[in-house]
Amino acid sequence: MTEDLSPAERYAAARIRAAEEATALAPFREMYEFDLDPFQIDACKALETGKGVLVAAPTGSGKTIVGEFAVHLALTQGRKCFYTTPIKALSNQKYADLVKRYGAEKVGLLTGDNSVNSEAPVVVMTTEVLRNMLYAGSQSLLNLGYVVMDEVHYLSDRFRGAVWEEVIIHLPESVTLVSLSATVSNAEEFGDWLDTVRGDTEVIVSEERPVPLWQHVMAGRRIYDLFEEESDHGGRGSARREVNPDLLRMAREENSRTYNPRERRRGKMVREADRERERRSRNRIWTPGRPEVIERLDREGLLPAITFIFSRAGCEAAVQQCLYAGLRLNDDVARLKVREIVEERTAAIPAEDLNVLGYYEWLEGLERGIAAHHAGMLPTFKEVVEELFVRGLVKAVFATETLALGINMPARTVILEKLVKWNGEQHADITPGEYTQLTGRAGRRGIDVEGHAVVLWQRGMDPGALAGLAGTRTYPLRSSFKPSYNMAVNLVQQFGRHRSRELLETSFAQFQADRSVVGISRQVQRNEEGLEGYREGMTCHLGDFEEYAQLRRDLKDRETDLAKQGAAQRRAQAAASLERLKPGDVIHVPTGKFAGLALVLDPGVPAGRSNGHRGHEYQEGPRPLVLTAERQVKRLAGIDFPVPVEPVERMRIPKSFNPRSPQSRRDLASALRTKAGHIVPDRHRRGRAEAADDREIARLRAALRAHPCHGCDEREDHARWAERYLRLQRDTKQLERRIEGRTNTIARTFDRIHALLTELDYLREDEVTQHGRRLARLYGELDLLASECLRAGIWEGLSPAELAACVSALVFEARQSDDAVAPKVPGGAAKAALGEMVRIWGRLDALEEEHRINQTEGVGQREPDLGFAWPVYQWASDKSLDEVLREAEMPAGDFVRWCKQVIDVLGQIAAAAPASGPASAEGGNGSTVARNARKAVDALLRGVVAYSSVG
Repeated sequence: MTEDLSPAERYAAARIRAAEEATALAPFREMYEFDLDPFQIDACKALETGKGVLVAAPTGSGKTIVGEFAVHLALTQGRKCFYTTPIKALSNQKYADLVKRYGAEKVGLLTGDNSVNSEAPVVVMTTEVLRNMLYAGSQSLLNLGYVVMDEVHYLSDRFRGAVWEEVIIHLPESVTLVSLSATVSNAEEFGDWLDTVRGDTEVIVSEERPVPLWQHVMAGRRIYDLFEEESDHGGRGSARREVNPDLLRMAREENSRTYNPRERRRGKMVREADRERERRSRNRIWTPGRPEVIERLDREGLLPAITFIFSRAGCEAAVQQCLYAGLRLNDDVARLKVREIVEERTAAIPAEDLNVLGYYEWLEGLERGIAAHHAGMLPTFKEVVEELFVRGLVKAVFATETLALGINMPARTVILEKLVKWNGEQHADITPGEYTQLTGRAGRRGIDVEGHAVVLWQRGMDPGALAGLAGTRTYPLRSSFKPSYNMAVNLVQQFGRHRSRELLETSFAQFQADRSVVGISRQVQRNEEGLEGYREGMTCHLGDFEEYAQLRRDLKDRETDLAKQGAAQRRAQAAASLERLKPGDVIHVPTGKFAGLALVLDPGVPAGRSNGHRGHEYQEGPRPLVLTAERQVKRLAGIDFPVPVEPVERMRIPKSFNPRSPQSRRDLASALRTKAGHIVPDRHRRGRAEAADDREIARLRAALRAHPCHGCDEREDHARWAERYLRLQRDTKQLERRIEGRTNTIARTFDRIHALLTELDYLREDEVTQHGRRLARLYGELDLLASECLRAGIWEGLSPAELAACVSALVFEARQSDDAVAPKVPGGAAKAALGEMVRIWGRLDALEEEHRINQTEGVGQREPDLGFAWPVYQWASDKSLDEVLREAEMPAGDFVRWCKQVIDVLGQIAAAAPASGPASAEGGNGSTVARNARKAVDALLRGVVAYSSVG
């Protein structure tokens, strides 16, 4: 090829090669056995020139290589690099990868409960750890050159997303930020924000999958292609794809030809041909069972596979179904290798705990190459499944969607059983973003030529809707940033109130809110141009017609208000008259379908109304049940009584009266007509109109008559223009209010939090008090409640196990609330302290309402949940795992996870607790909380909680 080049071109090419070899990228590329993709090269080049980068690319495309290049640059330049991940499992995985490449002495690990070589030049950590370091002004930040934020799209997470924005905003300017994200549809918008807060940032988007993805539907014994022409495997969106007509036909057949003998009768006979056709159709399109799916994929060479089932119980049941079906995916050699690895990884777990954890059933599945993977599993068990799957020793995994969130477990095939999942509140269709995230696991780079996504046929499936899911690339990044109490005191402590407010205004949340008002602002601009034109049209040579038009508008508004007040008064009077009715009153219904004489059977006032109580059922006012003179029993509404009603007579209702009996109704209606049929109802006379005596109306009318424009010959023409002007002006003011509502929203929330913390003496303008400094060390959803509990001294004197029980209420949240059954809690001092915690929360909740701090917007303190108090108390009291889990009715994985969160908060409390407290008054050595918090950590950190891996 070079022979075809001229000497000048060869010289130029040689110079380019020499320049490339002189860069840090050249030796870095040689560390990999494969060549880098164009998007990776572009990102690495941008990094080397000193720019920050945002890389948005599909799962499995290798975007972490850009993060690894930041590590390489930091080591080359003698600087530090922090590599942050959203979950501990990812931190552990990345730590292991970097240790393998650079050696244990150069790489450290920091997670909530673990610290390994924390002063190394490269430290892998969870994002929360870095946030806490920034607020604490940690010395470890010195000489920090690069921060890699893996899975940065986590900032959409409504519970933890704010942490990512806090880190991005507060990192020193000298630090270069590397943001790695899944494919999002608004990467450019996010990049613009990074450019604003971090300086020059290159946005690099790659939508091309490294391994092409084929989409399928499995129905009965067949696997159908979802698209007729699958020419866009890479996800570039350039090719037009038609839904497979076989699938569309099957859906039509299922919808229109469901077999029902009664609908197909021809006389007393059923047409055999119809029945046979129906039977064949049903035989062709059933939903295959789980073992059947795995066997079919095994025959087709499409394993290993991950089947996503949106239920933990469903994952466990799927493994059992495969075992009962006799499914074996491993040969004897693989089976022995599995047992060897499993026994090595679980050697530290005592035999009695293995029985409780279902170890032997789990091991049997692993030996056959089948496993479940979900958050309810023991972390050690999950990690073993991940390792065996990556090694090819587990070939079928049944997992919940949490597996799709970053863990490196690519498969050849991904199976989705259903396209509906429980979102915590209801069963909802999965979104295109979720579908992309789940199917992104299909296709292993460097191993598979193509990946496969298989959706199982379900009754009522719409192939067109599925094609829409598979073909849509809409996964917008939406900020979930909200100020918290801890954030407020930390910001004020570092920057003062005014600067803190400015910093919060730079958040991505505010950036998005400001952008959303651009369209509204343009409309306001157009409206203002229109107002100028209308102002010219209503110009009057006699005077200021805008002033005259405003007088007319004020008069009209005043008359409308008085009319509404009059109507409201009449409705109130009518409702009050209905409340005075009693059974046996004879009334005249003034209007409506049942106008005329009626007997009150039941006044329709709910119990308790007499003492002023209004329930939900009373929102529409009294609804009397009456018998009309035409023998109808009806419950009337307030609309039937536009005016007050008074009884005209009284009647006794027989005890034997049955409103459902036509004879009873006939007899009582006859007695009603006899008793009161001759009475002519009084006509309700309306009082004098309010407007006639209203001084404001009289003043406005006088001002109108006295105005110079009142005598203008073209007054009504001008008035028409003025009416348009005032209408448009009103619309414009509404738009301006919308703009005002969306701008400065974060700062306004901060102001409310600041006001509340000032009232509680945590802040005094720019000063952080002693209580505030304690709050600054408490991170968590219930940070203020924890601080108030320390302040009130309600945990003083508690034993370590009792303190652990109380702290559990700050972190635990039941997966499904069960208000019907009160949770079991320890007795004695712990029970009293938990009760006091709930009372303190009630006081804070009232204070938040007073300051308009809204929990539904993600700000504020939720009610403490006592559901984990008893299990954690038992565990801290040295009870066996079997006993604790049996009483808790909780999976081992959940138990370990909640214990670790309790340990994390206990560590914070140990650091934040006052050195002296109420205990000193009893002759003690000051506060007992810090000492007992550390003891509680030691008591909890045993058994399964202690040996759940590095992180």
